[in-house]
Amino acid sequence: MDYKRLGKRIREERIKLNLTQAQLAEAIDISDTYMGAIERGERSLTLDTLVKLVNRLGVTVDYMLSDFVSDNNSNILEQFKQIIDGQPLERKQMAINVLRTLFSYFEKEVE
Repeated sequence: MDYKRLGKRIREERIKLNLTQAQLAEAIDISDTYMGAIERGERSLTLDTLVKLVNRLGVTVDYMLSDFVSDNNSNILEQFKQIIDGQPLERKQMAINVLRTLFSYFEKEVE
């Protein structure tokens, strides 16, 4: 894990919200010093802290970690599963139909 890159992304999102390090640190119940070290990539962070950060920043964990997660088939299938879990059967079927249409379009584009 490249903590410098993760810290940079956290800092960018914090700045977009016009928050100081102190304000963000207070909002997620960590010290200003620790917040600064996270943004500089000098310290790792716990899953709990990461979840608090993304919730406060209004982004997703997968966005924050997108540089560090490999895109292999099983990972992509797991992402599909996470998206559709908990959805009613009717919505799942609609999603499948949308995917079929999309892939059909891609196949026609290649020809």
